[in-house]
Parts: sequence; C-alpha cells; structure tokens
Amino acid sequence: MTDAAAEASARPPGRLTRAVWWANDYIYAARRQAAVLAPPWTIGRRRKPLAWRTGSAELPEIVLLPGVYEHWTFMRPLGDALAAAGHRVTVVHGLGVNRGDIGATSDRLGEVLADEPAPEAGRVLVAHSKGGLVGKHLLISSGAAVAAAVEATAGGDPAEAAASAPAEPGTPALGLLGLVAVATPFGGARRARILFADPSIRAFLPDDRTIVMLGRETSVNGRIVSIFGPFDPHIPEGSALDGATNIAVPTPGHFRVLASRETLAAVREGIALLSAG
Repeated sequence: MTDAAAEASARPPGRLTRAVWWANDYIYAARRQAAVLAPPWTIGRRRKPLAWRTGSAELPEIVLLPGVYEHWTFMRPLGDALAAAGHRVTVVHGLGVNRGDIGATSDRLGEVLADEPAPEAGRVLVAHSKGGLVGKHLLISSGAAVAAAVEATAGGDPAEAAASAPAEPGTPALGLLGLVAVATPFGGARRARILFADPSIRAFLPDDRTIVMLGRETSVNGRIVSIFGPFDPHIPEGSALDGATNIAVPTPGHFRVLASRETLAAVREGIALLSAG
C-alpha cells in the first residue's frame, strides 16, 4: 500500500458515506425486527429452533442476549451459525424486547439459568448492545467469571471453576465462562440524550449509576470479548473495553455488524478463547 493509499484508508468516512452506512443499518434492523413473525416464533408459539437444542457436550452452551427493543429472534442468524458449528444455543423467554432495568434483567437471567444444571463445558453469553451490559452485570453478580479467570491464569480448566463458583453459598452455579459482546456501550452512549424521555434509553447515559458501576467493576473484564465495527451511529464513544479482548471487524453499523462473516468469526474466536485453559 502506498503512503497516499494508507493515508486515505486512515481518514474518517465522509458524511455521505456515514449516511449510507446509517441507512443500511436501519434497513437491516427493520428486516430483523420482522423476524419475530417467522417460524418457529409465530402467534401462539414459543419455541426456539430445533437445531439449537442439540450440539456437542464438549462445547460450551451459548446463551443469546439481544439489545434493547430487540426480541431474541433479532439474533437468530448468529444463533443458527453457532448451532451449525456444534454449539447448543438457548434464549431466555420472558424478557420481552429487553426494556427492563439492567440489574433486574440480569437477576431474571440468573434465575432462569439456575433452573438448569450448568453444562460441564460451561456457558458463554453472546450478546448485542444492551445485552452485553446485562451479561457483564451477571458475570459480576454470579462470581463465576472471576473464578474462571483465576483458573485459566493458573493453566487449569475455566469451565470446571465456573461450574463450582456460585456467588453465595447455597445458590446454584451458573457455569458462566464469560461474555462475547457485539456493539455494546460499556462506557455508555451520550446520544441516549436524544431519547431522554424513554427510561430504557436513558439508562445508557454515561453518568447513569448502573453504567458507572459496571465501569468501575473491572475484575471480570478479562472474561469479556468486545466486538465492534469502524462506525456505530448509536455509540460514538465506541465499544472498546479496557482489560477485555477487543476485536475490530470491518462491517460498519450498530445492527448490520451482526450479519458480518467477520463478526461470526470473531464471535467463534471469542468463545474459543473463553473456553481455553
């Protein structure tokens, strides 16, 4: 690459380019929102795809966490790809479109996961946007991620450590190995002020108490893989997280980045990293 070409590639995109990226992002989001009407999720049904229910016991179970105003079907392409790669994939019903308080949603998620024995290979949370904040909250409250980190650092089996580390004596172990988050506003998003009247969006403000608390809790950052593109219209601050494994992919957008082949590869890389001793 010539010096001129390198300089051109390093320049930020122009307004027209950003406008096209933004429009394509919302077109993709609209199409994915319509997926709630597609089988197996249709009127009167509450089923995840059959292919998600089976998989290798040697691979961690994947728990999908969508973003705000997103039904779990929003992440179905990613779930289908991970199921095809041999993972068991699950979702948590009852969260609606994830408009609830981050802490309360985290508690609900932990209760649902505690109802089923933790798989021997552990679980990995795979999240989009707000789902990543919910996931980090649960890593903190469950204590599993810290135990997995200590064991992995010592060269042991993080899944075994996570499976035996409930946050409080007498509570079921969740077996959480960590979190793979796509386009998550770990430091908040100042553009949340645009929709300040909506509490679901106001919760993303950088000075929100939950955002501040999650930012201060760095003990689990080493068990987080953060994936993001070169342009996110919702998170101008970016999704890089200190102490985490940060992976940049070439696809721009807050939503369309989920459909990228590079994102899928990065998600699988992140899952493998969290599973390794």
